[in-house]
Amino acid sequence: MGCFFSRRRKPAQGGQQQEQAAAGTGQDAAVSEEKPPQYSWDQRAKVDPKDYTFSGLKDETVGRLPGRVAGQQFVIQDCENCNIYIFDHSATITIDDCVNCQIFLGPIKGSVFFRDCKDCKCIVACQQFRTRDCRKLEVFLCCATQPIIESSTGMKFGCFQYYYPELALQFKDAGLSIFNNTWSNIHDFTPVSGENNWGLLPENAVVQDYVPLPSSEELKAVRISTDATRSIIPITRGRRQKSSDESCLVVFFAGDYTTANARKLIDEMTGKGFQLVQTKEVSMKAEDAHRVFQQCASEFIPLLEKGPVVALEFNGDGAVEGCRNTINDVFSGTKVFVSESKASASQDVDNFYNFADMQMGM
Repeated sequence: MGCFFSRRRKPAQGGQQQEQAAAGTGQDAAVSEEKPPQYSWDQRAKVDPKDYTFSGLKDETVGRLPGRVAGQQFVIQDCENCNIYIFDHSATITIDDCVNCQIFLGPIKGSVFFRDCKDCKCIVACQQFRTRDCRKLEVFLCCATQPIIESSTGMKFGCFQYYYPELALQFKDAGLSIFNNTWSNIHDFTPVSGENNWGLLPENAVVQDYVPLPSSEELKAVRISTDATRSIIPITRGRRQKSSDESCLVVFFAGDYTTANARKLIDEMTGKGFQLVQTKEVSMKAEDAHRVFQQCASEFIPLLEKGPVVALEFNGDGAVEGCRNTINDVFSGTKVFVSESKASASQDVDNFYNFADMQMGM
């Protein structure tokens, strides 16, 4: 690389020197009046790490209201006997060395990582979930990818169930789908032969018995419901044993009312005693349609260009007939894929979820 140097001018003589000096003074004044250039990064609000950290707390109730975290990273560390609530979406959260804490974490765009924690009860929604060196964590979880535990024991998991008015938008801001929840598909990175480091919470577990509603006046402003029927996340059985050999696959295609239609069908079918096993939202291509929808593929391929599909698996004796009757009664005129028969339903379910898991790298 080269460098550029400028030679110093010789002083001007006589009047010429004075005129140049005067001109120079005027130019300097003009330059001094010019405002420095403004850049977008100069105008950003300064982030104080203390606003996004809970550290060294004991016997306290603390939290952040909706809009107070707004996608920033958050750190929780060295807390004991605390109730902690993050009612907002965040980028990532780490929880280190916490003991006997009750924790609610709103939607996390990236990962949540628990390290060296014990005897904690949590409600968590995230893209990635991981623990290391933890003992006795009970977690109501929504996780878009396979949850991972490492060197951890006494772990218990249930399906995320929670509601407050801002939560749906927070899921959207965090890039999470309410239909992608692998809460029970745990991968133990360090299994021990003959031992089981994790299990599932009781089916009738009540969220509020594990993580109570906040008691502080500030946090009471959040209009919370722990009623499972109002949960932003559909309550699924996951990997619990199915009650019947009969399942049915229903697929809604992208449109203005896809989410509302899926939620409506869930309400209708569970109200009739059928169980929601799993849900998924994923994009499909034409070749995927041939694998999943088989002889019906040509009917649905044009609909795939509109966006991701939402798939639901219902289980119970008579699930196929129940789904088809409900679709005809409630969703007439809406294009929906429903398993044709009990004989084909199990294969439909396997075809779709095997494809979906491959798409999502699971």
